[in-house]
Amino acid sequence: MLDKLAEIARRYSALEDKLSYDNLDSQEFTSLSQEYAKLKPIVEQFQQYQGLAGDLEVAKEMMASEDKELQTDGYQESQKIEKAMQALENELVILLLPKDPLDNKNVILEIRAGTGGDEAALFAMDLARMYQKFAEKQSWIVETMSITPSSAGGYKEAIYLISGSRVYSSLKHEIGVHRVQRVPATESQGRLHTSACTVAVLAELDDVEIDIKPSDLDIKTCRASGAGGQHVNKTDSAIRITHLPSGIAVECQDERSQHKNKEKAMKILKSRLFEAKQKESQAQRSSERKHQVGSGDRSERIRTYNFPQGRITDHRLSLTLYRLTEILEGDLGELVDKLGAQYTADLLRYHHENQ
Repeated sequence: MLDKLAEIARRYSALEDKLSYDNLDSQEFTSLSQEYAKLKPIVEQFQQYQGLAGDLEVAKEMMASEDKELQTDGYQESQKIEKAMQALENELVILLLPKDPLDNKNVILEIRAGTGGDEAALFAMDLARMYQKFAEKQSWIVETMSITPSSAGGYKEAIYLISGSRVYSSLKHEIGVHRVQRVPATESQGRLHTSACTVAVLAELDDVEIDIKPSDLDIKTCRASGAGGQHVNKTDSAIRITHLPSGIAVECQDERSQHKNKEKAMKILKSRLFEAKQKESQAQRSSERKHQVGSGDRSERIRTYNFPQGRITDHRLSLTLYRLTEILEGDLGELVDKLGAQYTADLLRYHHENQ
């Protein structure tokens, strides 16, 4: 690791020299400035580490002295320095860990009712509201892509495009099965029912990131169904796109414009195809790794929302919070931060185990 850090420090110094030239064009200057800014925190931490290494050598010289008092002072100082160096080393490892290239992407958030019928659909609507409220707190923009209502007033499926700073980084750990335990309003005996919803978080992709041949698409128009007034039932504005090689199908009817529905459906399709490609690559890599980090398996039950007790349990963190009402109002910050910290710790442990 030290050799790699020394190499980064040399590159940082070279960039510093290059950026002082007057003959750089704007594109080259921007590119070099971005690389320089990316390396700066690593180099600053490395310089601190080198400074501590120098201090440690002095402390060891004190320990080798014939003066007992100096020996004691040197030993105590070396203990403090070694502890500080270990902490800095962990921080440097984290800085050097490969970054998720999707972290800065906007996301397509998909919420689907699972087992539990009408109760699952009502819970899907609760989750949709929770994520919308959380997005508001982060100053993100939420656009409805598609809503499929249920007869009881909930959502069979809800799809949103969420745009803003590091949306994927914050929401990627929400992927999985969310379970709810509560007494339905129609339950006369007061019995507790368990229902579930699945949440998928797909990165929104640029056109250049995934290529789809027009010949691979089967595009059909049809009349939109459900609520929406007379207009919805009189025009063929709904769009269904099927990607023939994969069999993945997307339907969008939220907009009155056929063109807008097609545009939204293509966004969702691209993100689903990319996710499928990622899962395939991840499955190939998993057999080569001792520990699978961040698999995002949707079959995994990740969280339970218990209404009678007002508690929420995240099973990955083994954490229970008695703040269900606040969390459903979008106060997800604590869970998001803790899940991100655990993910980093898992990567760090994997790094150390494979050194």
